[in-house]
Amino acid sequence: MTDSPGTPDRNDPATLGEQSWAVHGGNVRGSQAIRTPLVMANSYELPEDAATRSWSEPGGLFYARNGNVNQHALEAKLAAAEGGEDAVVFATGVAALHAVFFTHLRAGDHVVVSTVTYEAVWRLFTELLPGRYGIEASFVDVNDLDAVRAALRPDTRLVHVETIANPTTAVADIGALAAIAHEAGALLTVDGTFTPPPLYRPLADGADLVVHSLTKFINGHGDAMGGAVVGAHAVVHPIRRDALVDTGGALSPFNAWMIMRGSVTLPLRLRQHLATAQRVAEFLEGHPGVDFVAYPGLASHPQHELARRQFGGRGYGAVLAFAVRGDLAAQARFVSALRLITPAGSLGHDETLIVQVAPGGRGGDEHYPRAFHRVGHLRLAIGLEDADDLIADLTQAFDTQES
Repeated sequence: MTDSPGTPDRNDPATLGEQSWAVHGGNVRGSQAIRTPLVMANSYELPEDAATRSWSEPGGLFYARNGNVNQHALEAKLAAAEGGEDAVVFATGVAALHAVFFTHLRAGDHVVVSTVTYEAVWRLFTELLPGRYGIEASFVDVNDLDAVRAALRPDTRLVHVETIANPTTAVADIGALAAIAHEAGALLTVDGTFTPPPLYRPLADGADLVVHSLTKFINGHGDAMGGAVVGAHAVVHPIRRDALVDTGGALSPFNAWMIMRGSVTLPLRLRQHLATAQRVAEFLEGHPGVDFVAYPGLASHPQHELARRQFGGRGYGAVLAFAVRGDLAAQARFVSALRLITPAGSLGHDETLIVQVAPGGRGGDEHYPRAFHRVGHLRLAIGLEDADDLIADLTQAFDTQES
């Protein structure tokens, strides 16, 4: 992607700026339509040499589980947006994560995983993969680079982190972690759901694979689920061949079409998300009714300088964690008093969402900062509303606490 496109070509991301690629990337014109049509076929007309081709090998258009028009268009768009050679999409973000681990790990392998990680990843590496395949995991504070080095073993095959940890908002140093992983001969896989492009591209800092829950910011409208894995072709193609074709977690053509449509406005939406999140975080940090607030855009955040350097001043994400003063019941009363912000358990939507999480309510919770243990936390995922309206809603909810 380029900031000075020169002679623009809608099919060449190297000639286009961020917003232009968001509009045109991956678009396949046909039947005089200027946008990729929704193709709901589950089978495609076979070529004359069909008898000599492998039915399980991805490539071309054969059977919709192996690949379909809308899936391929979305993959092309995402690969270029992340600066990768290839991308493969799945039915959900968790399916994409599982696909990475299923493909690139073998029985008896060892992995290093961030102590604060998505619940499904926590369970995969504490129960499912160890119990079924003997895969061992060491959970490490990835902000302690010496601890990461110490956790590596000769049989370590993969290090897995999140750019911004869910929900503590700890920021991982992707460049440093990539160097450590590669020195040990391991892959670095990064969940970039909280930091989609153009906010940040982990591949540029040495990550081998970046995974997204397309359900969140990239779709952006809370109406379609999907997941994606992006990276070099040599690392992505085995995932497509093994985990897509032969375990079948395919993204439907309709959801691929929906996500493609939503992704057009991603750069524009991100600007609003990021600017509003900064304002809301500063408001919360200055409010006497707040117990704590965690957001990388605040100077008080432990990784604020790393986030500023790594994300290049473009922003600090649109998810923050905080708690109001009081007990668990006080957190619940606060959420109930909100009139604009919606209680719901996702993020990256057009509307702002909030969810209350009790202490000890998630896998890996013992590794959260001490503040998270007093009364749990409220995860606030900023949407596209006016910042003044969100702050007014939070203010009236604080006032309700005091009355």
